Amino acid sequence: MRIVFEKREAVSRSASILVPVVSFLISLVLGAILLVASGVSPLVTYAAMAKGAFGTWPVFTETLVKAIPLALAGLGVSIAFRMQFWNIGAEGQLVMGGVAAAWVALFWSGFVPPALLLPAVIVVGMVAGALWAGLPALLKAYLRVDETLTTLMLNYVAILFSQHLYHGSWRDPKGYGFPGTAPFPEAAWLPRLAGRAHLGLVFALIAAALLWFILKRTRWGFELRIIGENPTAARYLGINIARNIVLALLFSGALAGLAGVCEVTGIARRLQQGLSIGYGFTAIIVAWMAQLNPIAVPFVALLMAALLVGGDQVQIMMHLPAAVGQVLQGLILIPMLAGALFTEYRLRIVRSRPGAAPASRLEEVRP
Repeated sequence: MRIVFEKREAVSRSASILVPVVSFLISLVLGAILLVASGVSPLVTYAAMAKGAFGTWPVFTETLVKAIPLALAGLGVSIAFRMQFWNIGAEGQLVMGGVAAAWVALFWSGFVPPALLLPAVIVVGMVAGALWAGLPALLKAYLRVDETLTTLMLNYVAILFSQHLYHGSWRDPKGYGFPGTAPFPEAAWLPRLAGRAHLGLVFALIAAALLWFILKRTRWGFELRIIGENPTAARYLGINIARNIVLALLFSGALAGLAGVCEVTGIARRLQQGLSIGYGFTAIIVAWMAQLNPIAVPFVALLMAALLVGGDQVQIMMHLPAAVGQVLQGLILIPMLAGALFTEYRLRIVRSRPGAAPASRLEEVRP
């Protein structure tokens, strides 16, 4: 008898819905064990986190503020992951989008009409994020350089570059020692919808719908799915894998860059310390929890944002570290990855009977 681990020919709709739900419930149980070990009630803690994230309209808008960059970056990495391209560089692409947006807002305002300044900020920021993702894409597509390493390392290059700018040459001399640039002109501000929640929320919802349409209804989306599921079959079908890797990563980086644009034009309205706080890394959790489904990404981003905002409430009410929210994110990721694994793969036990042919009956063991 031997155990065979094989890929499913098709994933049922019920499994794609049930597995994430069960995985999330398991993560809550793991979190409860952690909270009990910390000497607090899990139910009271979860209730405090929910109240801190959704209890009133002002706190809900703050949850939306954090959900916007998570949704945009999560959509970006999900399109890369669909091709089995492990884009770990959304954080750097987000930062470069913010840097490019700041450059346009600060230095183009005297040359661009006010009505065109914000569109220019958005476009240039997205282009910067796309180009930052395009570098490892080119290395992967044509030189077979491992993308995990290159995308990860480029994060630190982008972060240090942005720090050099707002601590150095772009620093506001009237900032009273605060590290940051001068405020952007008002024409470069992203309009706010409620509280500090801004137009980036609309961008995220439009991007989710657009990405769903591309993946489900276009030839390019079909090619991306084939490359991710079976690169050998894609080659036999005549699909240009290298070109599609580059195009997909440009799209991926553009969405992460848009997240950076929204942060600097919708929240801080200047380039300053705090642009890089881990949204790009958390977006990886968002993408996997959403099963790489663009429609599910905004909702999962809202959940992850609630954990971040609710973590602050836990610190105040339960006297626990605010990092509890981040720990719970990690506890969510492990069951979700395990669930995704068993959604796409299955175990078969091959039992051999005495005198039977090698091709014996197979018995499925489904998770």
